[in-house]
Amino acid sequence: MRKRIIDPVQPGRTPGDQQWLNVEALAEVEISSEDVAHPIESALVLGRTSGWRAAGPGKQTIRLLFSQPQSLKRIWLNFVEPDMERTQEYVVRWSSDGGESFREIVRQQWNFNPQGATSEAEDHHVDLPAVTVLELAITPDTSRGNAVASLAQMRLA
Repeated sequence: MRKRIIDPVQPGRTPGDQQWLNVEALAEVEISSEDVAHPIESALVLGRTSGWRAAGPGKQTIRLLFSQPQSLKRIWLNFVEPDMERTQEYVVRWSSDGGESFREIVRQQWNFNPQGATSEAEDHHVDLPAVTVLELAITPDTSRGNAVASLAQMRLA
């Protein structure tokens, strides 16, 4: 018998069976900081894959403010950390009232390890009817606090 083991999602690549939203045309982005060499567009714009990176260590927030309410069915996130062992936590929240109130979608932790676990891809299937604000908060290191947050890709459908 011939067989091979495959990863369900290859690091740095999005699942190809989806029409992703053009976030660049649909939303304004608020960010707590960014490294000029790794702007937020590098994680959000289709066709770009170099990713976003914060300007310094600590918790960071990425907030998408949609000009028109959006119906979301899927939130795909990809994080890559090849160099440092750390535990990252992220929280995704949404608002239907322009950010007056938020509801949490997911809160998740991941242990990065340079000897094997260097990439985390999460595919969240949701049913959100009228999203006006989508927020991603990243705590890059829950113990030491000296890591810099990054996001390789974020795709919405």
